Amino acid sequence: MENVQLSVGECLALINQTLEYAYPSVTVVGEVASFKVNQGKYVFFDIKDDTASMPCFMTLWQMRQPLEDGMKVELVAQPKVTAWGKFSLTVREVRPVGEGSLKRAFEVLVKKLQAEGLFDESRKRPLPALPHHIGVITSTQAAGYADFIKILNDRWGDMQIDVAHVQVQGAAAPGQIVRALEHFNEMTEPPEVVVIVRGGGSADDLAAFNDEPLARAIAASRAITLVGVGHEVDTSLADMVADVRAATPSNAAQLLVPDKQHIIETHRRGLRQAVARIEQRYQVVAELPRQSLVAMFSHIQVDMERISAYQASLARTLTQINPQVVLRRGYGVIRDQKGRVVRGAADTVRTGDRLTIELEQAIIETGVHNVSKK
Repeated sequence: MENVQLSVGECLALINQTLEYAYPSVTVVGEVASFKVNQGKYVFFDIKDDTASMPCFMTLWQMRQPLEDGMKVELVAQPKVTAWGKFSLTVREVRPVGEGSLKRAFEVLVKKLQAEGLFDESRKRPLPALPHHIGVITSTQAAGYADFIKILNDRWGDMQIDVAHVQVQGAAAPGQIVRALEHFNEMTEPPEVVVIVRGGGSADDLAAFNDEPLARAIAASRAITLVGVGHEVDTSLADMVADVRAATPSNAAQLLVPDKQHIIETHRRGLRQAVARIEQRYQVVAELPRQSLVAMFSHIQVDMERISAYQASLARTLTQINPQVVLRRGYGVIRDQKGRVVRGAADTVRTGDRLTIELEQAIIETGVHNVSKK
């Protein structure tokens, strides 16, 4: 082979070209050492085991979970030789692995986000009484999604449900969930509630929901957020920043809509109680003095009117409980900047506030120019 004379830069480029061809990407598992951040932008650390150590470099925005010395991590990187002749791994992805490292990364992030107020109850919004448009972010192949949809339809049904299919574990999962959340929030008519659900799993399986950018995206969501991830004992950052946390995917469906059978049974119970009171009064009519009969029949008449009212109410319930019926009559639902319904008190709205007005076929965003009490 002919010996080719190269400049230093050419030699370095040839070496890196050879490395890139032979090893375009390597996955390395080891322990973090000498971790530091320079200029608030660049991350440097070593990854080591009992026999060797290699320097690593990445940008701060790529670090989706906190790192510190002693953590065991898995990283995906490209081997390179720097312009100063130093071998290094240019990291593309890194995540803590092992129960101890995952727990420590979680604790560090909880402390950081708590200090910023992302867990404060004062910033969280309640679920609407009966949403008619729901966005769901999940894996449609998961059992948790099937449970959620079944219970949702059994309890109420007849809602617009938009589903974004994403991975719910692994390195790609957090980014996909963030993009799905952005998609729903950027819709011309976004869902009233965005639900993120996933069934149970190991700490590694659920690690995607302890991702810092994902937690921040949920906290910043324009639509109200409901998160039901894992089993009841599992708690993730996604749970903690969401407007409402559900214990499981099934519980998320229960929190989201009322049980129509329970509503119907409540009215039936009222009917039965009214009928029972009438029967009791008829039983004692014969024992009452004549002058009490008029008063007794007056009570009976009231109960009969109540029965008629219950019957009419039962007939109206399944239609009138739907907010769309009210909107069709020309009314609107006004919500403040946090999504809360404005119920009429003048001191709840101030000049300069931004309001959303929901009509039957439109949602209007407007500003308040003047507020005066009636």
